[in-house]
Amino acid sequence: MSVWTRISNALAALAAGESLSAIFEHLRTPPERRVGFTIAVIALGAKMAKADGHVTRAEVAAFREVFTIPPQDEAQAARLFNLARQDVAGFEDYARKIAAMFDDNHTTLYDLMEGLFHIAMADGRYHPLEEKYLMRVAKAFKITEQEFRCLRARFVPDAKPDPYAVLEASPDMSMAEIRKRWRQLVKDSHPDNMAARGVPHEAVKLAERRLIRINAAWEDILSEREPVA
Repeated sequence: MSVWTRISNALAALAAGESLSAIFEHLRTPPERRVGFTIAVIALGAKMAKADGHVTRAEVAAFREVFTIPPQDEAQAARLFNLARQDVAGFEDYARKIAAMFDDNHTTLYDLMEGLFHIAMADGRYHPLEEKYLMRVAKAFKITEQEFRCLRARFVPDAKPDPYAVLEASPDMSMAEIRKRWRQLVKDSHPDNMAARGVPHEAVKLAERRLIRINAAWEDILSEREPVA
């Protein structure tokens, strides 16, 4: 059964008049949480699109980069996006219930935030209202300030990204500590480990870009600390 069939079944199970946010209270087992992750990215992405006032084609394309939507399921995906955008429930209600769904796996919430940053930057600009929105979602997810800075450093364009921020490290750490942090981030980004966290295989595509940024940051620090003679 495809993830989109499962999403269709989950939406059909909602009682008449029940908020879409209630769906997150019913997705608890690992297979259901994989569906919940997909719904969460789309629903929070829809709320974010509403936050800055419009939905661009680039943002729609960003959804397609993360989630492979078969032609026969496009209508279902559009329905989910519109339900979230029109739902009377606020995004913080969504965020709290999603946080409760993954309360035993902080890394999955971090993966979800990464998906939202990917969508936010799809049109090439980081709107101040998107920043405010993402910070409030991060707070609901208990994402630390350091973790948030790391995500922003990886996604928001800068003349020269801070390699320490990308690795959630600091200049006063030893090379051994930074190397340990780099290796852990690489391990967390491995497709098998992401699948074990209940992340849909489509979303693993984000890890490919994450690894490029992580390894580039490590190389920058390595060349700075241990320059080639």
